[in-house]
Amino acid sequence: GDAYLCASGLSDHNERPTDMIRAALQIQAFLQKLKTVRSAEGRPYFEARIGIHFGPVVAGVVGTKKFAYDIWGDTVNTAARTEETCEAGRVNVTGAVHDMVAEEFQWEYRGKLAAKNKVEMEMWYCLGPKEAN
Repeated sequence: GDAYLCASGLSDHNERPTDMIRAALQIQAFLQKLKTVRSAEGRPYFEARIGIHFGPVVAGVVGTKKFAYDIWGDTVNTAARTEETCEAGRVNVTGAVHDMVAEEFQWEYRGKLAAKNKVEMEMWYCLGPKEAN
């Protein structure tokens, strides 16, 4: 498929999206390095858009012949809409995520954006971790 979902913090051991944002930034850095190498070789490359949202989900097993663990709910839908409004190579988060970890990262405010089947939502691009002084 062309879209993948990663869930983090489904237990109460890590209730903040910090680790997910750091992982997303590492994925984008890896893909950018790969793009540079493959472009120089005249080969195709892969780009990703990453959208992150935080909140409650419903989880369960689906299927009767082939079982799969899945999650549902407004949080999942919002994360998908956040990804859809993202530029390739960037990490886009909702206002709820930004507010939880604003002091730990550098941000580019995108404003309130319309998303499919959603009200306008505040969105932010994460530019990377804040540098230590």
